[in-house]
Amino acid sequence: MRKSDLVKAVAKAVDQPESQVSNVINATFDEIESSLAGGNEVTITGFGTFRISERAAREGRNPQSGEKMTIPARKSPSFKPGSQLKRAVAGED
Repeated sequence: MRKSDLVKAVAKAVDQPESQVSNVINATFDEIESSLAGGNEVTITGFGTFRISERAAREGRNPQSGEKMTIPARKSPSFKPGSQLKRAVAGED
């Protein structure tokens, strides 16, 4: 499912124009993004938690040359699904 498909499905479910639903979905994603960029977690009860994971610097190899290199430390977004979402995906609901 792409973002446009999500907008259409939600618009149909709530009987609202796609333009309004698109604005709400975009605002939701923007708030999640800015919260993560600020170092905060975003928890949606029953759905899951978005958080930032710190990745330490490590040794790696260039796959083309085999030469050793250092992969720098970085921050990476991650998502941990909630129990309700896990059950729904497993078909237990």
